[in-house]
Amino acid sequence: MTPATGLPGAAPLERSFFARGAPAVARDLVGMLLVHAHDGLAARLVETEAYTEDDPACHGYRGRTERNAPLFGPPGHAYVYFTYGMHWCLNTATGAAGRAEGVLLRAAEPIAGLDVMRARRAGGRRLSDRDLLRGPARLAQAYGLDGTWSGHDLCDGGPLYLADDGARIEVEAGPRVGVVAAADRPWRFAAAGSRWVSAYKRHPRAG
Repeated sequence: MTPATGLPGAAPLERSFFARGAPAVARDLVGMLLVHAHDGLAARLVETEAYTEDDPACHGYRGRTERNAPLFGPPGHAYVYFTYGMHWCLNTATGAAGRAEGVLLRAAEPIAGLDVMRARRAGGRRLSDRDLLRGPARLAQAYGLDGTWSGHDLCDGGPLYLADDGARIEVEAGPRVGVVAAADRPWRFAAAGSRWVSAYKRHPRAG
């Protein structure tokens, strides 16, 4: 890992890690580090969600568009989308190039660069460390991510990447948060007992 994070000994994940099915990648990403080297940020992922092309909740379910193109790969590229007219969310493409599937990074435990995260998230307001990265929109905001990062290669040595420092965490699987279609697929993966995981909220119109 780069010296900017202060976390030596963590190896960036290679493309082969992402070139697998989204549920497998989503489970294995829990416990990995999300690093923004230029800003000196690092956090341990504690919650992810998987989406695949045959999944009606997936952004690529109805086909490829200019907006969702990064979701179709190659694997190991960022897909950053705008939601509810106000929030950005970070995903990584997985599986084979040409097929839409990916993993939403939902929550993380902050490790390095907390002052930067607080400044971006709180804007001068008091904010608990627990709420810095607890939810995908909060995570993207704390890392300073927007649509310009969509398509960024997470495996080419750039400033934003995922890394493995050898930590292994017990993972629990359950239904995804806030989706209407296929709401009961157990494709939300979270660190067991973690206080950094976001609250589960079932969509009121979920079947």
